[in-house]
Amino acid sequence: MELKVNHLSKSFGTLKVFMQLNLSLQSGPIYCLMGPSGSGKTTFFRILLGLEQADSGFVEGLHGTRASAVFQENRLCESFTPVDNITMVIPGRSSRSRKQARGELLRLLPEEALSRPVSTLSGGMKRRVAIVRALSVPCDMILMDEPFTGLDENTKLTVIQYIKEKTRDKLVIISTHQEEDISLLNGTLMKL
Repeated sequence: MELKVNHLSKSFGTLKVFMQLNLSLQSGPIYCLMGPSGSGKTTFFRILLGLEQADSGFVEGLHGTRASAVFQENRLCESFTPVDNITMVIPGRSSRSRKQARGELLRLLPEEALSRPVSTLSGGMKRRVAIVRALSVPCDMILMDEPFTGLDENTKLTVIQYIKEKTRDKLVIISTHQEEDISLLNGTLMKL
């Protein structure tokens, strides 16, 4: 998959978020999007997902693209268990889907957390459920907006390994404020 961002501009009133943004992105590398707060990282993701319109410019290659995302907010069904949150996005929901969801979650969460409502989980555990859910959706492009929020260093390393394994041959963009994340992800730096 390949995306070409051509002269993309976005403002909110008099606030210019980004102007004349040009990028060429392709499947394979993990792109790490960095910039200060308010520089337009989330807005750029929202445009790629079709949730926001650019003021000018365009993105080639989005038509027919299946996208998945980890937003800054986890956007989980709080009364559902982690397994239920994952099973709902797996095509052809079945008992096999539940087993698959459970297996994926066990890679990042303790077993006792899998049968509890998400509302009872810590912030870091919720974040891991959101990541597994995004990576369980059949897609061509994955956007992750600060996915490591709330994770301690050891957990972050485990999650990064999981992301790298699950995103091979996909177009992946991860926004982060931590320069160390770029080297941990073997990422390609993009600045806004």
